[in-house]
Amino acid sequence: MERIQILWADDEIDLLKPHLLFLKDKGYDVITATSGDEALELVEKHDFAVVLLDENMPGLSGLETLNRLKAKHSDLPVIMITKSEEEHLMEDAIGSKISDYLIKPVNPNQILLSLKKTLDNKRLISEKTTSNYQQEFRQIGMTMGDRLSWKEWSEVYKKLVYWELELDSSKDESMMEILKMQKSEANKLFGKFIENNYIGWLNGKTQNPPLFSHTVFKAKIVPMLDKEEATFVVLIDNLRYDQWKIIQPIVAEYFKVDDEDLYNSILPTATQYARNAFFAGLMPSEIEKRFPGLWLNDEDEGGKNMHEEEFLADQLKRLGKNVKMSYNKITNNAAGKKLSENMSNLMQNKLNVIVYNFVDMLSHARTEMEVIRELADDEKAYRSITLSWFENSPLLDIIKQIAAKKCRMIITTDHGTIKVTEPSKVVGDKNLTTNLRYKQGKSMNYERRDVFEIRNPADAFLPKQNISSAYVFVKEDKFFAYPNNFNYYVTYYRNTFQHGGVSLEEMIIPFITLSAK
Repeated sequence: MERIQILWADDEIDLLKPHLLFLKDKGYDVITATSGDEALELVEKHDFAVVLLDENMPGLSGLETLNRLKAKHSDLPVIMITKSEEEHLMEDAIGSKISDYLIKPVNPNQILLSLKKTLDNKRLISEKTTSNYQQEFRQIGMTMGDRLSWKEWSEVYKKLVYWELELDSSKDESMMEILKMQKSEANKLFGKFIENNYIGWLNGKTQNPPLFSHTVFKAKIVPMLDKEEATFVVLIDNLRYDQWKIIQPIVAEYFKVDDEDLYNSILPTATQYARNAFFAGLMPSEIEKRFPGLWLNDEDEGGKNMHEEEFLADQLKRLGKNVKMSYNKITNNAAGKKLSENMSNLMQNKLNVIVYNFVDMLSHARTEMEVIRELADDEKAYRSITLSWFENSPLLDIIKQIAAKKCRMIITTDHGTIKVTEPSKVVGDKNLTTNLRYKQGKSMNYERRDVFEIRNPADAFLPKQNISSAYVFVKEDKFFAYPNNFNYYVTYYRNTFQHGGVSLEEMIIPFITLSAK
């Protein structure tokens, strides 16, 4: 076993020889110092795992030594030892980011326990996490073998995300690979589940349909409009459930979670379909019929989400909700800051909708910009960059203001996204849509096993471009690629984050109801 080198600084170190011998027997090599100055010199010469530091030394005090040590070696763990229980000393030491605090007289076992807690904490947590996932791996696998309802699938997805986040911090690569395999198997089975049920749900032929993009507003938001306080709906485009879990601790400083629900994005899991359906309370073909001048199809020129405010106003009117409302779409940092500065003007409205586009922009930027590809190289990094953005965004300022006014808030999204790894060949005419996760057109050839095909768009309430139009949605972590220039295309798009198709990540998405603390 590799021995661990530690430094113990105490002006009465000669009285602690029994402690030093005890620690030597336990695998620790202890180098001693009798003053703060000597301790600082030794830290520059040796690679210590931890420092035991007496608070009450002549000359340079323990706290002064601690401050100087942390100024140069901020990551080096320090355990403070003192005769005093004075509160201000403890506060000073804790404020300087010590790892532990012991009161004299200390016995050898106390020291050993503190060392183990300081040095082994991450390792012990990692081992426990790995062990716990190993136990649940079999249970999740058995559950996926059953005939699951949508609600049960959402619970499986929650568990997979939970373990993904837990294993993120454990750094156990082998267990993370096993989780990836289990997630891949889950997506394969979920794809079959969607194929078997999606059309039936939409047409009222399958029992227990989930909440969908076009039904969630009426079911979850409209009842809140009868309450006294204002409601803010913050729709963060492209926000996956795992990304919500990453930002949740920050939101929880200002809000308590009343309900952490999930709902099902319609197909295609793309903004122009799912978000328009969310605000209109209608499926895409119904929007096209009701608003023939406002709905744009894939091949039409112009923005596809330019009329959400009109769709929302129409839905509220149909539902008999004559409430004062605002709609705000944020597509850049300057617009976010401007809204943050004008929040007081929104507090009199019964309903305020804020569409925030950052995560969607990050997803697209990651495909197109090399620097973002490198920053968000994998799922963990993608979550990390989302967290970093959120912590420093005008959106957090907006959320703080909503909490200060004791308003209700909903955080939700329109669809998720998936990291794609495997190409699936598709061929069609020149009018075939360009999205990598779904295609709409006629005379298409594709790998049937890779897709969920809807030959009659009317079955899924989707617009029909011409008499022989069809839709295909790629499943799992695949992406459509054309045979022409195949290798270049695959190299460019592999390991990018895409949406539009069938996967747990794209379809099962968060709907979080919060109340101010």
